[in-house]
Amino acid sequence: MQTRRTFLPLLAALAAVPLTGPARAQGWPQRPVKVIVPFSAGGNTDGIARIVAQRLGESFGRQFIVENLPNAAGGTRAAEAVARAPADGHTLFVTAVSVLAILPATMKTSYDPVKDFAPISAIGTNPFVLVLNSSVPVNTLAEFVNHVRGQPNKLSYVVAGHLGVGHLTMIRFLKLAGLEMIPVTYRGGGGAAPITDVIAGHVPAFLSTLSEAVPHATSGAVRLLAVSSEKRAPQIPNVPTFIEAGFPGFKTLSWNGLLAPAGTPKAIIDRIAKEMAGAAKDPKFVERLDGFGVDPLGNTPEEFAAMIAADIPFWAEAVKIAGVQTQ
Repeated sequence: MQTRRTFLPLLAALAAVPLTGPARAQGWPQRPVKVIVPFSAGGNTDGIARIVAQRLGESFGRQFIVENLPNAAGGTRAAEAVARAPADGHTLFVTAVSVLAILPATMKTSYDPVKDFAPISAIGTNPFVLVLNSSVPVNTLAEFVNHVRGQPNKLSYVVAGHLGVGHLTMIRFLKLAGLEMIPVTYRGGGGAAPITDVIAGHVPAFLSTLSEAVPHATSGAVRLLAVSSEKRAPQIPNVPTFIEAGFPGFKTLSWNGLLAPAGTPKAIIDRIAKEMAGAAKDPKFVERLDGFGVDPLGNTPEEFAAMIAADIPFWAEAVKIAGVQTQ
């Protein structure tokens, strides 16, 4: 009887001790996992998040539920929510480079892009492509530069999201080429208006995502001049890079990545990262990402952390080139 009296409190004490490290990861996930997205439903990041959520749900046997938390400040609401969430692996964050590397350079945010998040894996990258209305009388990037240079501040270009990756990339290019164009700002690139207006000739140029541009280029409605990646995009192998077209060193990629709140057990982070690495080699997963113009990456947490660390100063410099001061 004495042994039982001693043993029962010991069992209770052991049950009260929280699981940590590998033991905690082995029992994860214990309930549905929330996947927070900083943008509205229907855009590229949302679509990519839903592909990832479905994959993880199938792999780990729990629901991974996408929750969109858009706001006027371009993703700060979602980032703040993730930064404050319990670090137990039941809140994940699918975001774009802009939220971690551009917004903190343009405004004071309540989250730290490095200290408040645990990188898991970069899901994939996508370049931008310079799109022209088919009636513009140029066929190459060099011809485009000469065409614009002869008409300073007379030709316009689409801005699909003020100070987004596409906008800042276009600003960098215009500065490098010594060109002056008029920006026409749209709320974002997810809707039909920007590319539709380029097709109609209302705005002649657009540095667009591949998913928006390629279908219309196939039909001949627009012309593609150059892609912003270091190598040609597999979706449009006949379109040269900016580097090939005469602008050495000019390259930029957007990415979508998977993160968790800082302090999430490394064993959980590593389990998810391993699954993302496997997904990046799965033809069905690759095909679904290709529909968004995304090249799968699925790198390690350490490699993704290095990408973020490199992108923060890169995009901070782009914001300075744009003449924007931190608010």
